[in-house]
Amino acid sequence: MSKLKYTFMNDTLFKMLFVKYPELLKKLVALVLRVRPDSIVKFEIRNPEMPPESLGDKFCRLDINMEVDGQRVDLEVQQRKEGGDYPERALFYWAREYSNALPAAGKYADLPRTAIISIVGFNQFPCAEYYSEYQALEVTRHTPLSDRFALYFFEIPKLPKTIKADNHLELWLSLFRAETEEELAKLEAMEVQEMKEAINAYRHITVTKEFQEAERLRSKARHDEAQALYGARREEKLEIAKTMMMDGEPVEKITRYTGLTREEVEGSRS
Repeated sequence: MSKLKYTFMNDTLFKMLFVKYPELLKKLVALVLRVRPDSIVKFEIRNPEMPPESLGDKFCRLDINMEVDGQRVDLEVQQRKEGGDYPERALFYWAREYSNALPAAGKYADLPRTAIISIVGFNQFPCAEYYSEYQALEVTRHTPLSDRFALYFFEIPKLPKTIKADNHLELWLSLFRAETEEELAKLEAMEVQEMKEAINAYRHITVTKEFQEAERLRSKARHDEAQALYGARREEKLEIAKTMMMDGEPVEKITRYTGLTREEVEGSRS
């Protein structure tokens, strides 16, 4: 099989593709919100910029923030499960979007419905379903507190293996799952116009110099973050080794406990 160099879960590609092809984004968001694309009167991407100085920042989020007929909608992709706190992160993103929507001297009643859509490349919840929607409900009566709160999660690994051509939401999610050219070709062969348009857009974006440079900066930021994390963990292990040495623990035990080499442990004395 021909492995894709970039998948739809790549945050640089995700952001650039949907910013440059907003009609594709509109169709995907309409499916999630359960409305027809042609029923959406106002659709605006509020953060289309991808400044180079931000791409090199390991803390840069390449989400897509939209206004959809008065709603605040934020679309995120997360490839890996890091720290096990993604639901809390999604809740934080919602709180920030919701609170920032209140203008000076505005009324709380005027705050818009705010939704965070998360497409994740890992299993998050202990259920078989790939789709979860959370709202603010009373725990006994299950009556809604407010319609302003919505968190949508799509867990890519839980998608069914066989996707039907008339299930457009699952077709879109299958694009995010695709890791090989054969998988893309299979989706193209289903003769669904949206899929053909999305795959053509993907192929166009990934060969542009603009994308290549943006991805280079993002890759460097990811590499720098990994190196910094490795260095911090090594320093922590050296400190543990030094403390254990001072307590008279044998070198063999320290190497087994910390994973450091004998030379590293003995060098921690200084």
